[in-house]
Amino acid sequence: MNITAEAVKQLRERTGAGMMECKKALVETGGDLDAAAELMRKTGLAKADKKATRVAAEGTVAVAQAGGDAVLVEVNCETDFVARSDEFLGFARDVAQAALERSPATLDALMALPSGGGSLEERRRALIAKIGENIAVRRFERVHSPGALGWYVHGARIGSVVALEGGDEALARDVAMHVAAVNPAYVDAAAVPAAVLDKEREILATQAKGENKPAEIIAKMIEGRLRKYLAEITLVGQPFVKDPDITVDALLKKAKAKVARFVRYEVGAGIEKKQDDFVGEVMAQVKANS
Repeated sequence: MNITAEAVKQLRERTGAGMMECKKALVETGGDLDAAAELMRKTGLAKADKKATRVAAEGTVAVAQAGGDAVLVEVNCETDFVARSDEFLGFARDVAQAALERSPATLDALMALPSGGGSLEERRRALIAKIGENIAVRRFERVHSPGALGWYVHGARIGSVVALEGGDEALARDVAMHVAAVNPAYVDAAAVPAAVLDKEREILATQAKGENKPAEIIAKMIEGRLRKYLAEITLVGQPFVKDPDITVDALLKKAKAKVARFVRYEVGAGIEKKQDDFVGEVMAQVKANS
């Protein structure tokens, strides 16, 4: 059957799939564009399901904000090349905006939200079929601020949102920049779990046993080192990234502000990346073909 170049072009525009895949679908459906588009959609979904097991540790973070509310999302793909593409970044922005506007309670509820004539999940699958990589919306977090709200994204891979009590947006953004750069674990000492403190105190006590000093001196040493440890892991105890001569705590007190909450995402954090063995892949392919 003769399939015209114009028919292939129209199907490509409708589906975003490759030229040969479009031509094959048109042949299988007797040149019927609607039937071919439906077939391509079904094929695309099948491809998306097959790619779902592939590790997606690259990607981007995106933020959407309206007033005192912001949403931070992480969307993953397999390669840095795709992570920089306009279509992928646009999808991530749309996910963040949908989460902000509709306030879904779960990731499944987020992906079921309408977008572009279907749902976000259908868009994700269509993007997989078009790009050829596994794409996953990994997580999202909504932050409401009682006062100023600020956010910062560094290189599309690290994003943070900070909610303040008091202060202004410029201060909130500066603190968000600090959070993105330094990655504090907690807001302040009061937020550190007792189990974490007990474990660190136990470690410090073990280290101090060999110092051959009176018990009361060792006790003071342990508490001093514990305070230093808390300063390192808490936001307010750290030297401010834009002016290391002052702490974040001093910066906030000067503005009569307080951090109510912060959220920080880093692309791929906690995902075990597969180490590519290109030589092994080539040898396996050669062996399979021989």
